[in-house]
Amino acid sequence: MSTPTADLSAQGVSIWLDDISRERLTSGNLQELIDTLDVVGVTSNPSIFQKALEQGDAYNDQLHDLIQRDVKLEEAVRLITSYDIRWACDVLKPVYEASQGKDGRVSIEVDPRIAHQTERTTAEAKALWWLVDRPNVMIKIPATVAGLQAITVATAAGISVNVTLIFSIDRYRKVMEAYLAGLEQARTDGVDLSSIRSVASFFVSRVDTEIDKRLDKLGTDEAKAVRGKAGIANARLAYEAFEQTFSGQRWDSLADDGAHPQRPLWASTGVKDPAYDDTMYVTELVAPNTVNTMPEATLHALADHGVITGPTANTGYDEARKVFADLSALGIEIDEVTELLETEGVQKFMDSWSVLLEGVQRQLDAEAAK
Repeated sequence: MSTPTADLSAQGVSIWLDDISRERLTSGNLQELIDTLDVVGVTSNPSIFQKALEQGDAYNDQLHDLIQRDVKLEEAVRLITSYDIRWACDVLKPVYEASQGKDGRVSIEVDPRIAHQTERTTAEAKALWWLVDRPNVMIKIPATVAGLQAITVATAAGISVNVTLIFSIDRYRKVMEAYLAGLEQARTDGVDLSSIRSVASFFVSRVDTEIDKRLDKLGTDEAKAVRGKAGIANARLAYEAFEQTFSGQRWDSLADDGAHPQRPLWASTGVKDPAYDDTMYVTELVAPNTVNTMPEATLHALADHGVITGPTANTGYDEARKVFADLSALGIEIDEVTELLETEGVQKFMDSWSVLLEGVQRQLDAEAAK
């Protein structure tokens, strides 16, 4: 029987869960979502790990062992998080093998505090690739200016990268260029291009949250008319850029040597405004060769009442451009908004990382006091 998640998958959209925790792994919940809701991948970030470590006692045994070994705080955090990622990679290995490496992927992020430092980001990407030691892991590198060169170097080394925190079309084009440059270097160095996969995480709902806030301050009929349209319009123009980049002579040459395109991944797809359909960032962004990474609430909403009507993201490009023309006429410039969102996004992950460190330290201290 057809289901919304199966219908979405049939359109060429890979469903990834935007969450991970030790509890989800030990309970078998991740496997259940794979079996029943067509989940074929997992993404994580510092905020997700922070929440996971604050709930329950699933990490107590490992914390106890880390104390006995006198492991320092930052190394402890990496060992805890990589343990979950490695486990999730093993759970998803059958999906990875069945899809010939396209899916079954699990992402772990470099320390966000070094988002503006190219060499440190590159070094940590290599270290995480080694530490997790699973072919289906993806290393998340933020799409900051400093991150672009790190994407190229990591890709050239044969590391599969999930580029995160992309908000603007211009930056997205630079991300794709960084990936292509990495593939070209990998080919020169004799790396098997078919072993490299990549996704580019394009954030959606945060665009609407920021722009809607500005539209609400204006309060005019013209402002109300474009409310809730910017996030999807921005993503559709990103898909247009994807189609343009992964075609033509340069790409064909790489594809002939086994390279895979860097798929757009729709991130931040949980609806923030209760006035909106809670599946809008899924049903309105359907297109082949894409990934949608969803919070569990969005996944269950899709399964319960989502309606997949066919491709919706690979069309309407002129209408999407009109949305930004209308916003500009109202004094809202998308370039300024996306620059702000990148700055805030990096800072949010830095803050979450700091809270994660503090939380692990408290738990280490609590275990030590027993």
